[in-house]
Amino acid sequence: MENMIEVKSLEKIFGDKQALHDVSFQVKKGETFGFLGPSGSGKTTTIKILTGQMRQSSGTANVFGVPVSKLNTPEYRKRFGVVTDNSGLYARLTIYDNLKLYADLYGTSLQRIDEALESVNLGSEKKTQVAKLSKGMTQRVLLARTLLHKPELLFLDEPTSALDPANSKHIHNGLKELNRQGTTIFLTTHDMEEADHLCSQVAFLNKGVVQLLDEPKQLKKQYREEIIGIELKDGRELELPLKASSAEEIQQYISREMVERIYTKEPTLGDIFVEVTGRELV
Repeated sequence: MENMIEVKSLEKIFGDKQALHDVSFQVKKGETFGFLGPSGSGKTTTIKILTGQMRQSSGTANVFGVPVSKLNTPEYRKRFGVVTDNSGLYARLTIYDNLKLYADLYGTSLQRIDEALESVNLGSEKKTQVAKLSKGMTQRVLLARTLLHKPELLFLDEPTSALDPANSKHIHNGLKELNRQGTTIFLTTHDMEEADHLCSQVAFLNKGVVQLLDEPKQLKKQYREEIIGIELKDGRELELPLKASSAEEIQQYISREMVERIYTKEPTLGDIFVEVTGRELV
């Protein structure tokens, strides 16, 4: 399968601080790739390098099969979109007028404005002035703006950090549909539940170093405790080894109609991140 992004031995140094150290990964066409880590781990720096906004100190980074230094041309700028927390909007204009400027810039039909706003749950707010928007609403406008030209590759830097659960869910559904239509998504987040819901592959970034990279389901399988949990109707919770020898004891509880539920103790991506890095996701 074709790689949309190829990164090898990427390094970035700011003065005496190394933000990225020997970072390597690939993002296949059509997948949603999660770059996960706490604030200050190097996520935004990576996006700035991959979108041609910043030069790496060493190593290679290719997007669409070309070095990132060649991305600042009309040919490539139209093929990807970027959402970060510093993507400016014109405060005195309405949401619609802001998006119309970018639709004209990309040569996109005005019909796409309504479609993009509906995808972020802002269809009824298009006449609202940007200056009157909350941070969360502004974040959704930025995402809608990025979706106008249906990019092949979408870079999202903490896209739901300012959103409530209901709007986050709406955004997630929109991103999953966009991905089903063929858009490759590179997502940075410290929200492990979001990553688990959206991503086909994740990388754990800690202090500029990729410490783990795999599919979420494989990571949870690898770090899963070999334990069966049993919650009884009287409120007790039991833990038994995940072995055939536990079957008889479980059957006894079931036959006496004592079992509320049975479950395996599968870790979350957050649990795994803390175990691997020793750091909380803050």
